[in-house]
Amino acid sequence: MLSRRIIGFSCIALLCGLFVTARARRTLCTGFLPPNSMRIPVGALRVGADGAAGGLTEAQYNAVMDHLQKIYGPIVASLGGTLQINRLWTDPTVNSSAQREGNTYVLNMYGGLARHPAITQDGETLVACHEMSHHLGGAPKEGSSWATNEGQSDYAGVLKCIHRMFADSGSIRFSRATAADPVAVKACQVYKDPKDQALCVRSAMAGMSVTALFKDLSHATKDARFDTPNTSVVQVTYDEHPEMQCRLDTYFQGSLCTQPASAKQSDTDPAPGTCTLSQGYKVGMRPLCWYKPGSGELVGLVSRPAAAAQVGAALIKSSGLAVLQSAAPWQGL
Repeated sequence: MLSRRIIGFSCIALLCGLFVTARARRTLCTGFLPPNSMRIPVGALRVGADGAAGGLTEAQYNAVMDHLQKIYGPIVASLGGTLQINRLWTDPTVNSSAQREGNTYVLNMYGGLARHPAITQDGETLVACHEMSHHLGGAPKEGSSWATNEGQSDYAGVLKCIHRMFADSGSIRFSRATAADPVAVKACQVYKDPKDQALCVRSAMAGMSVTALFKDLSHATKDARFDTPNTSVVQVTYDEHPEMQCRLDTYFQGSLCTQPASAKQSDTDPAPGTCTLSQGYKVGMRPLCWYKPGSGELVGLVSRPAAAAQVGAALIKSSGLAVLQSAAPWQGL
């Protein structure tokens, strides 16, 4: 009898352990990147495609984390939570992740990613903002999870977080791309204020900076560009990591969306605080390569049976150079 009780207790403990493990997994977002085997230890010298060594020093890495804590610590506190940034500088993992532990909003920022030659402080800011947006990026969510899905974390990471970060004077000395892409410069004229235009370009170029990392990990043969948008259209919103060009399109559109960073988002409705066609925006919408707009975002736009096709074409054009070839978005600027 005693042995049966011991066996029964052991089985219950094992099942509970499996449940807790599964629950723990649900609290962790897999990362800024898909799981990968790349490792960059402290002291490793890696050279980028241009032949120059790159990546951040520990001081540069910490400056980004300090800035994020300064901006988002009070925001998380206002929601009744605590922001915890785990500064894992010595960890060689080339990734980052987010998790929720009760009311603690956790970011795991690995030094391996920061040491990749493609990463500037602006790029590292984008990575941190992506993880922050898993917590605060609003809908669409990953199923019933607390976490904002990958595409929306990219979009809100630029639209909300990186705009807040770059608008603050503490980021003025951050390292960034030395030259601005002319397509981004032209597109950012959607903003009337020159300061907003400059912030838009800087945000877009932060997105461009991390595509070299994506290219390295995926062994892609072509670069992602602002004027070569991904033209695929999903039938349902895709929750996992979009491919490289689709992610750049998302960063670009997040930069072009003129909704204020302070405009509130919803955890259930993707439209509030973002750019949608139903609100009259012509640029700045989430790309269709990962996002399926809700019917409420399209109300009043078209009445013919071919509505879906027309809306799809409009959104695809908004993703890159095609929209710049039309004078309509620039009238009155």
